[in-house]
Formats: sequence, structure tokens, C-alpha cells
Amino acid sequence: MKFGIFYEHQLPRPWDEGSELRLFQEALDQVELADRLGIDYAWEVEHHFLEEYSHSSAPEVFLAAASQRTKTIRLGHGIVLMPPSYNHPARVAERIATLDLVSAGRVDWGTGESASRAELEGFGIDPAERRAMWRESVEQVASMMVMDPYPGFAGKYFSMPVRNVLPKPVQKPHPPIWVACSNRETIHLAAQLGLGALTFAFIDPAEARHWIDDYYETFKRECVPIGHAVNPNIAMVTGFSCHPDADEARRRGTDGFRFFQFALGHHYSFGRHTPGRTNIWNKFVAVREQLGLEILGGGTGCIGTPDDLRATLRAFQDAGVDQTIFIQQGGKNRHEHICESLELFARDVMPGFKADEERRLARKQEALAPYVEAAFKRKAALPAPADAEIPAYPAYGLTVAEVDVSKLPEANRRRVLAMRKMREIAERA
Repeated sequence: MKFGIFYEHQLPRPWDEGSELRLFQEALDQVELADRLGIDYAWEVEHHFLEEYSHSSAPEVFLAAASQRTKTIRLGHGIVLMPPSYNHPARVAERIATLDLVSAGRVDWGTGESASRAELEGFGIDPAERRAMWRESVEQVASMMVMDPYPGFAGKYFSMPVRNVLPKPVQKPHPPIWVACSNRETIHLAAQLGLGALTFAFIDPAEARHWIDDYYETFKRECVPIGHAVNPNIAMVTGFSCHPDADEARRRGTDGFRFFQFALGHHYSFGRHTPGRTNIWNKFVAVREQLGLEILGGGTGCIGTPDDLRATLRAFQDAGVDQTIFIQQGGKNRHEHICESLELFARDVMPGFKADEERRLARKQEALAPYVEAAFKRKAALPAPADAEIPAYPAYGLTVAEVDVSKLPEANRRRVLAMRKMREIAERA
């Protein structure tokens, strides 16, 4: 099993002048520590306008900063909101590839469609169209990172002409693609499209096994890859706090995880929000004692002692979970407690799950190889344009020949004359 850490950049009120600065700097310190400890992934979300729950609206900036403070940890861009009103597909391809270059090939590309009213209506997106927008954009972005040139596209949600989208990523054909699975049906869809499934915590290992078995049965039988490579993996996001004393682990971790779930529910399910004025933390405190762990529906098995975590993780590993991603930064969890938990986990729990990891991956890849081959035989690849079919477009600057330079300021006159000279030389070449 692999392990990751997860960032929403939660910031419960009240806020002071240095709150966001401290939040981001401590998160970078935590990622740097996780890299030194041998944690496999750092995952960073993209959300907009979700006060207190998530202040992570520019994950590519945070991950780029993390890339320069780390050496081996993979950078999970999880997720990029794919409807074009959030991010034009060409800009997604450019940013993912650039992050892959500055990190020397350590990016995983998580994708999603979004679900909160604050975000969807903030960007003028019809909720009924978001799944179709996601699907159209993911397929085209994958092709943009691979094709030279990208042949252009005229779709329902975005269009663009033939362009060579640059740069290209280090990882070929492109970084591994994941999709956020907020419900179990999306896990089924991930298998159909050959995507890794980024799931919220399963209630228990039995539920995990049911949906993971369905994922692989579907992958083997139905997969038609949406990208140019497949990523048959299951990752599970869960609460986290590790301490030698179980009661102290719960004191340090449970409150933050409960706020994480409460704030998510506020923005997505039951809250009434006034931008800039609603205090979610106060609403949480008012009902905190009524929020028993059972109401969270899972995700607390990695809050406890090293023995507790070891038992929980072994059960989910046996159920088929490939990666467990820890929500360690939630609510008002303290930076020093987060670091202590990561250090204890890396020392006392993680080594037992690393010993056979390479052999496990090799066995899995060998077992799935014939199904991957069959999946790509079912895919209708986007044809590359022949050279004669690639249209040329003239630069706007060709109009400089018609400009009356005598009417231009001196600096502009020199620039136009220089452009004319370069044009003459280029046309003679």
C-alpha cells in the first residue's frame, strides 16, 4: 500500500492578519517532512469560495512550491475542476505539463466535475451539465498533452483550432489520471474509463471490497480508456492522527475530522451561507457534542495508536485499497501534532506496508496486462492530422507592410521597420 497526505487548506474562523500565510507555510513544511519520511503522495484540492472548508483555489501554485522543496514525493493535483468555465482545457494541459517538468516527472492528475452551489453558480456552470463537461474536457486534455499538434476540437462545451499545446509532460504519454469519486457509482465510471478512483473513506473493509471488486470486474470487461494510458488504482481518503496513547490520538484528530465533515456538509448539503459573514466554526461548536463518530460514516480507523492504524490499514489493503490518503490538516489541528503523527506513522507503521510493495505492483501489472491491451483495442484513437491537413495561420503582424511609418512615434517606427526587414529576410529564405 502507498500513503499520501491531503490538503484542503482548512481555515476555521476567527481569522487574523497572518492566518493564511501561516496555514500555507506550515503546509509546505509538512509536505517537505512527508517527503523526507518517505510518504508517497501529497494531494492538493481545487476549490473556490468555500470559506473555512477550503482555501485552496490555486493548487498548481502550491504544488509548484512543494516541488522545489521535495525530491521524491508525488504531487497529486487532486483535483483539477474540469468544466471549461473553471479551467480552459488547453490551460489545464499546459499547467499539468509544466508542473510535471518543474517536479521532474512527479505529477498525478486528478480530475473532477465539482458539486457545490457556491462554485458552480460562481462560475456560471449548469449543474446538470457538469458531468458531460468533465468527460469532454478530460479526453481532450489528455490528447493535448500527447499529440503534436493537437488537431483541434469543436465540442458542445469548448472549441479550439489546431494548435501544438506546449510544453509536453515528462511522463509519457501523460501523468496518471484519477477522478474524484464522491459516490460509489463514480467508482464504476472510473473503471469504465480506465481512471484511478479517488474515493472518500469506505464505511468498512467489506464495503471497500464490494466496490473494488466491481471496479476491477468492470475494468476487465468494459474499459474504454478516456486517456492514452490507464491507471487502475483505488485510493481512499480518511481521517488521521497517530499517537502512542489512543485517547490523545483521538483528542488531537477527531475534532479536526469532525469539522472537516461538518464544513463539507455545510457547503454541499445543508448549510445556508452568507459570503464573508457566515461563521461555520461557531455553527460547528454549537453542535459538536452531538456529532458522534458514528455519524461520520467511516474514516476514523486511522485515528489511534500505531497498532490501531496497522490493523485498519491491513484490512483495507486486503480489500484492495492501493493508497490511503490522510486528512491530517483539518479543523484546528495543530501543526506540531500533525508533524509528530507523520513521524510516528513513518517509523512504526509504514515500513510493514512498504516491504512487499514493488512485488505487489509487479504482480498486479502482470495480471491486468491482457485486460489493458484489450481496453485499448476498444478505444477509437483520435487520428493525428497529416502534414497537408495542418492549416497555417498568418501572424497579425503581416499588416505592418501597410502601416504609414511617417505617422508613428520614433520608437514604434523603428520597431515596424525592423519587422518589415525580418519579413523580407524570412520570405527570401
